[in-house]
Amino acid sequence: MFTVSAQNTNQKAIIKTVLHCDHCKVCETCGMKFKTEMLKIKGVKAYQLDDENMTFTIFYNEKKTDLQTIKVAISKLGYDADEVKADPEAYESLDDCCKA
Repeated sequence: MFTVSAQNTNQKAIIKTVLHCDHCKVCETCGMKFKTEMLKIKGVKAYQLDDENMTFTIFYNEKKTDLQTIKVAISKLGYDADEVKADPEAYESLDDCCKA
């Protein structure tokens, strides 16, 4: 008898960010950017933005991506992701209310 066990390749990571407003999740620009762009990151299965604690909880497939790639992708949306600072050009494209 053979037993096959599939390795669980799904990972969960919590990434610290900085939000400069209290409505990023519902902002017409930023909220929609999260909804459309976060799941375009290859390997990201789901995410949650906790605006109170300023964290992203990311669920991803480690066979398709890694944490550093996800952090860089978040920075390209205009937000810090742990030690990866927001891309300056992307940050400037945010609504004024979402910038410091």
